[in-house]
Amino acid sequence: MQQAFFVAVIFLCLFSIISPPIALLLGVVMVNVFGNPFVAFNAKAITFLLQFSVIGLGFGMNAESAFSAGKEGFVLTVFSIFSTLLFGFLLGKWLKTEKKTSHLISCGTAICGGSAIAAISPVIKSNENQTSIALGVIFILNSVALFVFPFIGHQLDLSQKDFGLWCAIAIHDTSSVVGAANKYGAEALQIATTVKLARALWIIPISLLTAMIFKNKNSKIKIPYFIGLFIIAMLLNSYFPNVSVLAPHIVNLAKIGLTITLFLIGATLNVNTLKSVGVKPLLQGVFLWVFIASLSLVAIIYLS
Repeated sequence: MQQAFFVAVIFLCLFSIISPPIALLLGVVMVNVFGNPFVAFNAKAITFLLQFSVIGLGFGMNAESAFSAGKEGFVLTVFSIFSTLLFGFLLGKWLKTEKKTSHLISCGTAICGGSAIAAISPVIKSNENQTSIALGVIFILNSVALFVFPFIGHQLDLSQKDFGLWCAIAIHDTSSVVGAANKYGAEALQIATTVKLARALWIIPISLLTAMIFKNKNSKIKIPYFIGLFIIAMLLNSYFPNVSVLAPHIVNLAKIGLTITLFLIGATLNVNTLKSVGVKPLLQGVFLWVFIASLSLVAIIYLS
């Protein structure tokens, strides 16, 4: 029964019969009703499919427009990252959240969700429980964002440009950023993906800063190399006409990969995950999320 349900949802994703938010919801339903028959492969599959999807989306983007959007969002990106990290530190102190868990949640919120946590955790030498709690908080809020952000965007009548920028700054994980922006529109998708990936590069300086703060000089820093492949894909699509003929098909495969990714992410959110998170880390994640979402939204509306 477990395998049949799993295969059925993957089949629906492959033929674009269900949307990314519905795929995420089906993943949550599956893991809580039937369990996940492929839990051992889930994390690796999510990482591979997300990176494949991001690179594939590069074939649907114009380099000049994308770099312009990234440049425009740079100042807001820098301000939001450091203000979120500072607020997260203060929140952790106030809520008395365990130090390493608090820092992982702050980094995940400030930069790029699970990817940032995966990069920062070996730097601070967090244990499995600390890392799992931080990932749980981020994945729960990511799931909510996929439904909430497009709704708020339409209620506020945000432009494609403004919504894409808001998504990239205020939603934690790249998968949910792309999923929400894709639902909103093509221009929002281009802006959100570019700004989010530029934001993800901040993993490197934040990891170095973290190593200094936690006094771990010999820590290895994970560099998100797939972002370079995304840029190459975008350049190929923009300046090589022969490549642009295949581009729509590659982008379609990337979107299918994203839908399956969100289904697999949903399949990690079982009741045990919710219980293991705990009240204080979840409160810190929610407060941080509301902070960055509200601050960035006000800034974007004011600047536009």
